Amino acid sequence: MAAQTEESDTAREQTKAEQDVDQVRQRAARDQQRLDSGAVTSPKDLSNLQHEIASLAKRQGDLEDVVLEVMERREAAQERVTELTERVGSVQSKIDDASGRRGSAFEEIDGEVASVTKEREVIAASVPADLLKLYDKLRQQQGGIGAAKLYARTCQGCRQELAITELNEIRSAAPDTVIRCENCRRILVRTAESGL
Repeated sequence: MAAQTEESDTAREQTKAEQDVDQVRQRAARDQQRLDSGAVTSPKDLSNLQHEIASLAKRQGDLEDVVLEVMERREAAQERVTELTERVGSVQSKIDDASGRRGSAFEEIDGEVASVTKEREVIAASVPADLLKLYDKLRQQQGGIGAAKLYARTCQGCRQELAITELNEIRSAAPDTVIRCENCRRILVRTAESGL
């Protein structure tokens, strides 16, 4: 946008400079015509007219230099606009591609969520209601994780190693007893890798 603004500003500046050159050129042409017509007869007036024509020629040269300088700046601004427009197009193409991939990923994730939700419903139906209620409560309190694996005498929820007394209590508990971590209060899931 800044490059486009610069280009349009230099375009206006070029138009104004060209108009100034045209005005000087027209005035010089009128003065030359007056000089050539012989209408001015006074030597002083002739000298003034010749001096003005020379001044106008110098002024026209200066203004033409300004026009050339503005044209060069405008050309550079146009090149910059072209370059940036191409870059914007390239970036927009990457954005469109990324948006398409994101949309596909969202569809895939939504499909997985639906599948996992169905699986959870099936499994939840086989879990006692009071245990499911406890699990949901803990999950809400613990940032989405209500149960954690007991692995090598360490709760995988809080990453704390359990004390020997706790481990002894867990060893002696019945397999269907609900055991909770003393540190984070999550339900502990016992496996062969629990280190009991």
